[in-house]
Amino acid sequence: MSIVTTPFMQQAAVVSKGIGLPSLPIAEYPGVPMTDGADAVSRKVEALLPQIVAGLAGARDVAHAAVAEPAPRDIVARGTLDEIQELYHRNLWSDGLPVIPPTIDRVERFLAQTRRAPDDVIGRLLPENRAATVWSIAVNGVMAGCRPEYMPLLVAIVEAIAEPIFRVEDAGSTPGWEPLVIVSGPIARRLDLNHGQGVMRVGRQANTSLGRFLRLYLRNVAGLRIPPGAGDKGSIAGSFNVALAEDEDAAAALGWSTFGADQGFTRDDSVVTVQSVVSISPPIYSAGTRALEHARILAEVFGGACSYWSSIGMKYARWEPLLVLGPSIARVIAEDGWSKDDLRHYLHEHVTITAREAETYALQVGATSFTLDAHVKAGVLPAAYAVSSDPERPVPVFVRPEKIGILVAGDPGRNQSKGYVNNHIQGGRVSKRV
Repeated sequence: MSIVTTPFMQQAAVVSKGIGLPSLPIAEYPGVPMTDGADAVSRKVEALLPQIVAGLAGARDVAHAAVAEPAPRDIVARGTLDEIQELYHRNLWSDGLPVIPPTIDRVERFLAQTRRAPDDVIGRLLPENRAATVWSIAVNGVMAGCRPEYMPLLVAIVEAIAEPIFRVEDAGSTPGWEPLVIVSGPIARRLDLNHGQGVMRVGRQANTSLGRFLRLYLRNVAGLRIPPGAGDKGSIAGSFNVALAEDEDAAAALGWSTFGADQGFTRDDSVVTVQSVVSISPPIYSAGTRALEHARILAEVFGGACSYWSSIGMKYARWEPLLVLGPSIARVIAEDGWSKDDLRHYLHEHVTITAREAETYALQVGATSFTLDAHVKAGVLPAAYAVSSDPERPVPVFVRPEKIGILVAGDPGRNQSKGYVNNHIQGGRVSKRV
């Protein structure tokens, strides 16, 4: 028996079917609890009781006839390019943009780039609980406008999101977070990914099509579609992120480890990392010839972008934001003797939020029982988060400084950086060797 608010009823139908309970009894709470007053909530909850009793009394699984689906090599349609585009839009198979029709010969060109068998299953992806096969990866790669030689990268991307720690089942949650693909190592250079000026702008085929592939795959295989598909409940959300690559030569020249090395690999390894991004900071301009001058601005702007959402990171002790440093900024910081860890620890010590703000912000998103003291007692947070009962006491925004990702990319001729805020345990950072 489940209790679901009205706005989530369509998503509940998708989820219950995906987990094998298509006849799960559901009691519907009308409206939005967080904008109802206490009296209204009490009345509505009391009104739910008959639905709950009836659901529990009659709860049972009813066998539903499986809908026959085409086999991988079946031809499902023939027609002009315009007719095929209309078919894809009508069946919710596209992202609203034109797709490359995945003909058998195009798909086979992708399959020729991997040793994996077409019917190999990488994992099963909720909410629709579909098998993530190598064949379906090739199909969606074609549709997204990828090149066949990207296929090993596409497989690694799906391996990452299929890991339980990534929590793909939460990718349709209301914050509307988007996954971010980060490509490290020789493959980034071989496939000509942009890491310089306009690094996160659509335009370079590899960066753009890799990002689009992941959004299409989440839509077509995991089932994360906006209404009328309804597996995705992102309240406002945004568009897909293009793939990000690091200026690894610039990082190496500074004596810094690359982002890929920070994830436990070597510079000779080709690696894909996927993590969630729930919001992005403003462009962060900083000036000066000393590390501290830049670190102060980064703390204020990057830290400020993370502060509001940090209470959710504290709640789950999974807080992995990403700071993309412009090469000119990284150079000043490194030449002043700072390592990446020095910058991380500076941010940890100087970016704070009051205990009152943390608990208030948590309340707004529905964490009605969240308190710092309770999380310290449960061992989720360090003791420093409950040193007193003063609601105005400062607490660190970044719980674990080693989890702050730092990557060098962007325009080397400008003094700009940018921060990417992750969605706590949803979309946890996962890396896979290609």
